[in-house]
Amino acid sequence: MIKSYFPYLLLLLLSFEGLSQTRTQTTLDYQNRIHPEISSDFMVVSQNTHATEAGYEILIKGGNAVDASVAVGFALAVTLPRAGNLGGGGFVLIYDKEKDDVTSIDYRSAAPKSATSDLFIQDDSVVRFGHLVNAVPGSVAGLLKAHQDHGTMPLADLLMPAIRLARDGFEVTHDLNYVLEWGKESMLSNEASNNKFYSANKDPIEIKSTFKQPNLAKSLFMISKKGADVFYRGEIAKWISEESLANGGLITLEDMASYEAKYREPIETSYRGYKIISMAPAASGGLVLLQTLNILENFDLKDSGHNSAKTIHILSEAMQRAYADRAEYHGDPDFYDVPIKQILSKQYSKDLSDQISGMRTPDGQIYEGDLKKYDESPDTTHFSIIDSKGNAVSNTYTLGSSFGSGVTIKKGGFLMNNQMRNFSHFYGRDDMQYGTSEANKLEPGKRMISTQTPTLVFDPKGDLFMILGSPGGGRIPNIITQVITNVIDHEMSFTEAVIAPRINQRLEGNLQLETGFSPDTISLLIERGHKVESSNTMGSVQAIFLDQGNIFGVADTRRPGALAKGN
Repeated sequence: MIKSYFPYLLLLLLSFEGLSQTRTQTTLDYQNRIHPEISSDFMVVSQNTHATEAGYEILIKGGNAVDASVAVGFALAVTLPRAGNLGGGGFVLIYDKEKDDVTSIDYRSAAPKSATSDLFIQDDSVVRFGHLVNAVPGSVAGLLKAHQDHGTMPLADLLMPAIRLARDGFEVTHDLNYVLEWGKESMLSNEASNNKFYSANKDPIEIKSTFKQPNLAKSLFMISKKGADVFYRGEIAKWISEESLANGGLITLEDMASYEAKYREPIETSYRGYKIISMAPAASGGLVLLQTLNILENFDLKDSGHNSAKTIHILSEAMQRAYADRAEYHGDPDFYDVPIKQILSKQYSKDLSDQISGMRTPDGQIYEGDLKKYDESPDTTHFSIIDSKGNAVSNTYTLGSSFGSGVTIKKGGFLMNNQMRNFSHFYGRDDMQYGTSEANKLEPGKRMISTQTPTLVFDPKGDLFMILGSPGGGRIPNIITQVITNVIDHEMSFTEAVIAPRINQRLEGNLQLETGFSPDTISLLIERGHKVESSNTMGSVQAIFLDQGNIFGVADTRRPGALAKGN
């Protein structure tokens, strides 16, 4: 009887084998529990529905990926106040399909010229909120520089969706109401923020009410007509400086006028035949990502199995070593010679991988590497865009914490960042374990490091394969690492790769796990010496994947309101 069924069993097994080989390429089968947005023309993926729609509107009108990115970036400043912004900063990768070239723009916020570390330290903690922690904002300069050099449509057309949203208003979601509730710590102490986002009873703006922002609409309209000049040298610059100096802040008109978005050479590595391109410092997240992947390349993660105890252990140990080097060597390249080539040396990563045993390395026993012998040839939101010609944008920007410093520029209607707290303010102190890096010490005009990690992945043929990034603070490079390995090593479908449970491990401390890991796996991790703790969801990856002539958009469901939309 068994013999008579053998041919059919063999055929069935072969069918499943073929299916497993193709499903990760097309994702068009019913083995997957969730499915992406699919297009053959263009795609916009962002953390907010209105912002995605703004980018989609521009692409429909014939704009390119950079045009759409400007529309999305300014729309997020209206509809996602926790992270979207005019008063923050970020980084963008731009892929030109025709030239087969990737460029990057650093528009990270910068320290005012009068800033010194002692201003920010109170009782061995760093000031988190208020006017003092406002750095000179870079978002407007960065988005408009991208448009000036790579865009095709008039600036006024690109800002119109954001202006409409601010002027006419949009419906308050449950999510916006919720995040405003736990954002009270920073917001209620600022009169303009209090009046804008809360009632007289200190309650957040009501769910389903129409939220109009006339002052922000005015600022956006001025930028649409006068460009970056009005923000950095004109009327808006005066509003920022006057309010800053009147309330204990440091930003002067000179600080605003001297700010510029800068082109940086992107950094890259290879991972199992794929080319991974990310942002160079001061975006330290890109360097952490590439170094982690270099270490992981020395292990057979496919054989270890997705999210097995062994794989999680290897990921954790690799992450720790990359973060050790971040703590010591990452900084603004205009002020510190970041040893990028040495950190990305394949031999260096091999040597680091040899340190990883079957047991967790105890806290205090992982140090930055001695790089001399490897002298050979970093709350946030992200959006990813590809246009009909194959041009792409991967953009991450931030206010720092959710709602930044909690300070709203009253006349301008926009929130300011709290990124001054991200410097190593304890540099030169022997009594502190962290925050002592020379590379990231505070200096006037300097940009603080950031774990923002906009990323592009090219397949072994050289074709664009992934466009991705995420919010998530210090977890961002680890989040991106896992999405990449999920696809390349574990051959997961694109949606499953993004949605799968995540881990996070910094230089020291507990191994953090999202929900979704089995008790058996956790027990095995504890046996390996890991101190495991449950975590809230990590990040919100907004990703685009390209394969077999199709464009797959995946909006991470970890944060409500994200949307992928293609045509």
